[in-house]
Amino acid sequence: MNDTVTTKDTGPVRTWTQGNAGYIQIHRPEKANAYNKAMLNELAEALETFKSNKEVYTLIISGAGGRCFCAGADLDEMKEKDFSDALNLKSAKVFASLASFPKVTLAAINGAAVAGGLELALACDLRISSENARFFFPETMHGLIPAAGGTYRLRQVVGTARAKELILGGKIWPADEALRYGLVSELVPADELLTRAGQWAGEIGQRDRVALELAKKAIDFGTSYNIESSYELVAEALLYQLKKQKQ
Repeated sequence: MNDTVTTKDTGPVRTWTQGNAGYIQIHRPEKANAYNKAMLNELAEALETFKSNKEVYTLIISGAGGRCFCAGADLDEMKEKDFSDALNLKSAKVFASLASFPKVTLAAINGAAVAGGLELALACDLRISSENARFFFPETMHGLIPAAGGTYRLRQVVGTARAKELILGGKIWPADEALRYGLVSELVPADELLTRAGQWAGEIGQRDRVALELAKKAIDFGTSYNIESSYELVAEALLYQLKKQKQ
């Protein structure tokens, strides 16, 4: 494989490979990298492409620009949703695919990770962050709850008390607090973020591919037993909010 091979450089999801790392960049900087249905579809396709690439050991996900990693769901598109969407949430399915991705995944968080954007980062195995990033779950201000896995994945990463601090208490964590509480593993100057992510990928690439996949499965085993019940709560909360909007 060539050192750098560009595979997709247009649209809301850009992909390329470099060394043994695959890169996915969500690319709607004019919309704070908020995701819509088209972006989620392309993200799902990119995951399938990299899953079948035997040369890729690590998948790195980042956002375009320096202001936002991802601001969550596109608010304009959310206004058009109906009751059935609450029971068939596309983002939850795509992030679940990312969480179960067989290779090591790393979020290179280049700015604010808000709502579904934070859920996207939480679906990755590892997270490093630029020093100007911040982390926020605003959903309960709007009659919602984190609907794409954030409730249980955040608790698994930072513990119950800290998860409640973000989701119930509405705290906004700057990058240094996210590092202190274990949400991210390392802080990096913004202009060095992808370089550092590539270094992590290079270190991971020196390990045995099968052993990495088996170790990831062993670590994750037993942590998903209550995911289905979490989805039921998410659906109930979304239906509640949608009913309020229809009144």
